[in-house]
Parts: sequence; structure tokens; C-alpha cells
Amino acid sequence: MKRLNAIRMGGREVMPLIEGGKGISVSNGESSGAWAAAGGIGTFSGVNADSYDENGKIIPIVYHGKTRRERHLELIDYAIKGGIAQARIAHDLSGGQGLVHMNVLWEMAAAETILHGVLEGSPNLIHGVTCGAGMPYRIAEISSKYGVYYYPIVSSARAFKALWKRAFHNFPEFLGGVVYEDPWLAGGHNGLSNSEDPTKPEKPYPRVAELRRTLNEFKLDNIPIIMAGGVWYLREWEDWLDNPELGQVGFQFGTRPLLTVESPISDAWKKRLLELKEGDVYLNQFSPTGFYSSAVTNPFLQELKSRSERQIAFTPHPHGAHDNELKVGPRGRSVYVTKKDIDAANRWMAEGFTEAMRTPESTMIFVTVAEGLQIRTDQIECMGCLSSCLFSNWSQHNDYTTGKPPDPRSFCIQKTLQAISHSDDIDHQLMFAGHNAYRFGSDPFYKDGFIPTVKQLFDRLLTGD
Repeated sequence: MKRLNAIRMGGREVMPLIEGGKGISVSNGESSGAWAAAGGIGTFSGVNADSYDENGKIIPIVYHGKTRRERHLELIDYAIKGGIAQARIAHDLSGGQGLVHMNVLWEMAAAETILHGVLEGSPNLIHGVTCGAGMPYRIAEISSKYGVYYYPIVSSARAFKALWKRAFHNFPEFLGGVVYEDPWLAGGHNGLSNSEDPTKPEKPYPRVAELRRTLNEFKLDNIPIIMAGGVWYLREWEDWLDNPELGQVGFQFGTRPLLTVESPISDAWKKRLLELKEGDVYLNQFSPTGFYSSAVTNPFLQELKSRSERQIAFTPHPHGAHDNELKVGPRGRSVYVTKKDIDAANRWMAEGFTEAMRTPESTMIFVTVAEGLQIRTDQIECMGCLSSCLFSNWSQHNDYTTGKPPDPRSFCIQKTLQAISHSDDIDHQLMFAGHNAYRFGSDPFYKDGFIPTVKQLFDRLLTGD
């Protein structure tokens, strides 16, 4: 394999290997500090990161507010304190080597407030901010204010062009790089647009080449492009190195760092990664953000899929083919459905799915009484973790509501991501992963269940494997 050389990013020379920032407490100060110490760019998650007490124990997040708005403010406070705590840990462990980045989601609750709070509270500890899951127009302005480089995450040249023309052109000196995240292969939330088919993946090379042409158009020839999503062996990307059509490139690893000694995920999660088969990661659209996302198929995802499959359209009054009366709810209220659908509804109710829950789209799903109670409880206990939530109808704008009914086909993402990152429950929680995660089982590096340190993984990657 061609030699991978250091490139200039964030004002210094580093190896262009980047740890992807993952979810709630899945990449933290310990993992990112170790990655930076190895000579690359470590990235801790700034999404409701953990804080610690004087004994070094994680402070559990407990909400005391009676309203969503009150709990939302508590969440912001937790997030800022946690982000500062992880930045300090990463900085200390890095030993002044590499770079430490913070990853945020633009669609998370109060993204701007949290960014200001963490960056102000951790001067000179964070070198860059990566940001995706939405169109982060203000990420350049906020990062530049604190002398920190910004790295937008995009899935197309078109998206970067929109960001550049609207806002980024005012802050070119702090653009450290552009992360291209493959929307068909990356784990977590994916940037598929309405014009792209989730079932027809496109090759990344032409899309990245187009992104480079766009950067060159704006005289950003020196800005590195970081390939994210689907990267496993560097030797499989050898033709990207020293390629004049692509310019300077780096590679981001999100899934492989999950299986390291420093990775904070549970032993149960690590063991599950070693057991995955091809096709076990499922691209779905159940997220309350409205984005597609990729996660490991488990009972949690299967239940969400079954929920949507037990779904029929209805009208409040007889209309056309919807002329079959169906009584639902404890009061036996009448709705009208087609003959085919009333047969399906009766079959589901006979199977125990007796609770009919309405969606915002004039459909209803059928769940058990216990499932219905849990869904409503989770909606009521919403803490406003997103800027806008389909599941609970929370919004941080417009009187704190989306103005639409809550959607029972989705789930509380804060609850499940907190649970999987702080427990051994990997079957009943959302487990994000990239689509290449099945390769853990066939990669000889992990033979007999071997789990490397971050340094061992980093050195392995440099060999091409």
C-alpha cells in the first residue's frame, strides 16, 4: 500500500486518521484522548456527554422538572458540563499530540447554546468541531468566535455549496476540512436527501470528486476532504492517496474504534459486534429526527418495524372504500376503514395488539396495551433532547410544540441511547453501527475475540489493514 503521510489540519501536522464522534457517551474523552495521543484526530461526542463526581463516578442524569421546558433546560446544563468534562479528559490523555475534536448534531436540542457553553468553558482544549445531522449554517460563526476550526459533515457537494454560499464564506480561515459521510454506509443518522434512493447506493468516489471540484471552485484547494462511512482497510482506498482529482484526503473511522479497550461501550455490545453477519445493520427511518439511520437489527428495531407493518389508514366518517366501521379505544369510537384493512385489524386485535394508536398521517398502528402505555409514558416524559421531535411533538421553537400529533411509530432516542451506553441491555435499545460492522467477525486482527487498544488499532490501520 502507498504510504499514508501526515497532512496539515487544524493548524498542525497530523496523520489523517480521524475517530468518528458517536452518539451519547459512545466516543468520550478517554477514547478520543487515546486516538489523539496516537497522532491522529480524536473526537468525543458532545451530545449529552457524561459528567463525573469528585470520585470519578458518572453522574446519572435525573430530571426534576415537571414540564418539558424545565427538563429541556436541565438537559442543556448537563450537556455543557459533560462536554467540558470530556474535553478535559481528552486533552490530558492526548499529551499534546494529535488533535481533539468535539462532535455535535445540529438537530440536537439547543446545539448553539451547548456549543457556546462547552467552547467557552474549555479554552484551548478543543481544536475542532465536527457537525452534521442537519444544515449547520452557524457552526462556522460559533467555532470561529473561539478560534476553533470547524468541520461540516455533508453527504453531497450540493449540501456544502449551500452552506458555503449562505454562511461559511464569511469564515474561511477556520474551515479545517469537510467530512463526506457516505449516506448508505455510515452508522447512525444518514444524510440521504429526498432525491436519493435508500435502496440504490451510489459509489463514493464520483460524489467526493464532485465535492473536490466544488471546493476548488471556491478556491479551497488546500482544504482536506475526510471520507467517512464504509472505511475498514485503508488498502481498499489506496487509489484515493496522492490522487490529484481528490486532493488531500483523510479517513474517518466510526465503527472500528467501538471495539477497543478504551471504548466505553459495554462488554455485551463489544461481544455482539464480533458476532454480526453481513446484512445485520439495517437502514431505517424510525428516528424521531426524521432522518434515515443505520443500526444493528435486534428486538428493539424489529418491534419498531412490526409497529409500522401493523398500520392501516382510516377516515373519521364513511368515505369511498373506507366504509367499514371499526370501533377503537376504551370508548369504542368509530373510524372507517377498507374491507381489507378491517380484516387485518381484527386479526391483529385477536393476536393481542388491541391498542390502536393514531399517527399524524391519518393512519393507526396496533400495539399491545403494555406497549401503548410505554409509548405514552415516554412521550409524556420527553425532556426536549432534539430541536424538533416527531415522537413527542416537542419543538424548542413555537411554544415548544411542532403543532402536529406525536408519532407512535417512532421512539424516545434520548432514553434508548442513554440506556445502551450505560448498561448491558443491547437487545431492547437502539444500537447504531456502520454497515461494515459485520467485518469484525472475519478480520484476522480480532481473531479469538481480541480487543486492541486504540494505539494498537491506530498502528494496524497505518499498515493498510
